[in-house]
Amino acid sequence: MDQRLERILPRVQKPARYVGGEYNAVIKDKKDVDTRVAFCFPDTYEIGMSNLGMRILYGVMNEMDGVWCERVFAPWGDMEEEMRRAHMPLFALESGDPVADFDIVAFSVGYEMAFTAILNMLDLAGIPLHSADRPHLTPLVIAGGTAMYNAEPVADFIDIVSLGEGEDVTPELINLHRKARREGWDKHRFLVAAAQLDGIYVPSLYDVTYHDDGTVAAITPRDGAPERVVKRIVRDLDKSFFPTRTIVPSTEIVQDRVMLELFRGCIRGCRFCQAGYVYRPVRNRSRDLCAQYCLEACNDSGYQEVTLSSLSTSDYPPLTELCDGLEDFCQQRHVNLSLPSLRADNFSMALMQRLAKGRKTGLTFAPEAGTQRLRDVINKNVTLDDLLQSCRTAFAGGYSAVKLYFMLGLPTETDEDVLGIADVAARVMHAWRESAANKQRGVRITVSTSYFVPKPHTAFQWEPQITREEYERRVKLLREAINTKTVTYNWHDGDTSFLEAVLARGDRRLGKVLECAWRKGAKLDAWEDYFSLARWQEAFNQCGVDPAFYAYRRREKDEIMPWHMISSGVTENYLWREYENAKAGVTTPDCRTHCNGCGANRLVGGKCDV
Repeated sequence: MDQRLERILPRVQKPARYVGGEYNAVIKDKKDVDTRVAFCFPDTYEIGMSNLGMRILYGVMNEMDGVWCERVFAPWGDMEEEMRRAHMPLFALESGDPVADFDIVAFSVGYEMAFTAILNMLDLAGIPLHSADRPHLTPLVIAGGTAMYNAEPVADFIDIVSLGEGEDVTPELINLHRKARREGWDKHRFLVAAAQLDGIYVPSLYDVTYHDDGTVAAITPRDGAPERVVKRIVRDLDKSFFPTRTIVPSTEIVQDRVMLELFRGCIRGCRFCQAGYVYRPVRNRSRDLCAQYCLEACNDSGYQEVTLSSLSTSDYPPLTELCDGLEDFCQQRHVNLSLPSLRADNFSMALMQRLAKGRKTGLTFAPEAGTQRLRDVINKNVTLDDLLQSCRTAFAGGYSAVKLYFMLGLPTETDEDVLGIADVAARVMHAWRESAANKQRGVRITVSTSYFVPKPHTAFQWEPQITREEYERRVKLLREAINTKTVTYNWHDGDTSFLEAVLARGDRRLGKVLECAWRKGAKLDAWEDYFSLARWQEAFNQCGVDPAFYAYRRREKDEIMPWHMISSGVTENYLWREYENAKAGVTTPDCRTHCNGCGANRLVGGKCDV
């Protein structure tokens, strides 16, 4: 261990974040390694270690001969101060070596509010921020993750963007980089070659021009780069890598349990949900393989809790059969199964009974909107009766806590829709009175609202965000309408969601704003401890950029979006058709009921394996 680190650790919170040495961490002999990858998560250890995608790609890369992938997380403020004071660069957990010494520096970016943390980590590593200022093949800076479906705000800083699922494309990119280094290519030649790989977007190979009104005029690829880069997916989950030998953290993390991925994609068509579109089409993992992975991961790690994880877990066809097959193992090992994402329209007594064999924690449902009219607009395809029946089932089975998630600011929302949220909570309370098996325990109903952010590659990508002032008015309206002590109301901070909308819908001109905000102190913006909208407003003013242009402006059908060169596999025509259906209040059936022709099925050879 670096002596500077030994001196620093007693002075910082949670020093276990920075020492490595965890069970199942991969250690390799450097003499057997020709390519080193610093796998960076632009948030704290507790958040990054809970990310299943990062665990999967960590395993994929370390299974490659001659490649050593190590983890790097953003330090908390106290640790960063100590590191800068000691002139200690950002380092990887497995070896303790400086990140600048690695061949590839790869970021996993799932949230736009992490953009400034990318800049901060590069600077802590002593790596030039701008791609143009890094003329050599190493260190190569790449990024992937859901937030990279619009990478334009960070285009100046990233050499390569990996779109979609990385199990296949990551080894291809690493092997191309190895070849380039062996054969002495310059960086430009490598980037041109990388752009020919499916799913690889190279920002520097695209020229962007703008109209006088600030909208994008044209996006022009150069040097043979494709006009549209289509995401990569894994066609067969049963043949893809899954980390049953997972790193067991040495300090508490957010998701400190086995995470078992049942399937990818979502059969639903919620028009606000970026993940629901960009992870299409649905691909199931077989029941037997899921059961096998569960046993192997629990036996290896010693965990006694398993989260059955997917975008909508209760849509997994053999879910009850899987739970039944795991029953004996779970009872013998005192392992609890949890399902974090339940649909109110398919939560059955059979499923409740299987969950009830473990701890009776609270259940969570997401109606999203307070009236059926608005639920039809967003294509939620859940009725109030569905929700109340699910709550009755849960209360009758002994549950006494329910969390309900909604959004404020959805397209076409009115005050009646906002007040409908309070009405839903009151009806859930009545359902408890009707059905509770044990009323002496009381009931806890939590209503949480977030501030709607229109995201790229969704049916609502053309919609504006409501203003922060209007959002706060609607929060106040709902807060005053919820007047019972048994219902707790929590709402999301409007300032953060406003900036998220700006960054999610932004173009390359935001790069200078990002850098300016970072130089003013922005870094861990996902944390309210560090986020300051005033600091960002100063950066926008200094750079002459109006954030309302990105967040509050309605886009026209023929407008070229900043992310036009990137395709999730879902066609623009389909997204516009869904947008028109939303305005008409017309719902679209789920993918199992009817193929709606979104285009994503072409990624699996012309059919959706649902």
